[in-house]
Amino acid sequence: MKIRIGNKTKEISLLSQDENKVDISVDDKIYHLDIVMAENGLCSIIAENGRSYNAELKPSENGREYTVSVAFKAFNVEILNNYQHFLKKNNANLRQDRVFTPMPGKVVKILVNEGDEVKAGSPVIIVEAMKMQSEYKVSNDCIIKKILVKEGENIAGNQTLIELKPLESEPNN
Repeated sequence: MKIRIGNKTKEISLLSQDENKVDISVDDKIYHLDIVMAENGLCSIIAENGRSYNAELKPSENGREYTVSVAFKAFNVEILNNYQHFLKKNNANLRQDRVFTPMPGKVVKILVNEGDEVKAGSPVIIVEAMKMQSEYKVSNDCIIKKILVKEGENIAGNQTLIELKPLESEPNN
């Protein structure tokens, strides 16, 4: 995903996660971190060189902008691209039959119910990974066939979250 910190744009990828141990790539440089998050947005980060950092993340209401405070300095951080852009960048196909997540995380909110008819571009679920929330949208008009997860549930990468039925496959009555 791309983020903007001040006037700089960075490409960040989650490479692996095993409980608190996280490997991330920032502009192709790999960092091995131990991150402990608290419920109130405070986190402790220990880098592989042993340096320790305390940070506070304050999300905005839109879920794409954060104020990150580290060592008495505050930074405005904006998530520039969403899930669909992430998939396109990685040459993955947007699936018309399911909504899935490219990385492990936690279901924050399910915005639809089974049987709902939704329009292309409509948000259906919000997932959090590393305290950043992503709104997942459908690519085509469809019906919510089956919801496979619950709010608060931890999820794996590439896990199907919601099964979809494209509207064009509906028989005419």
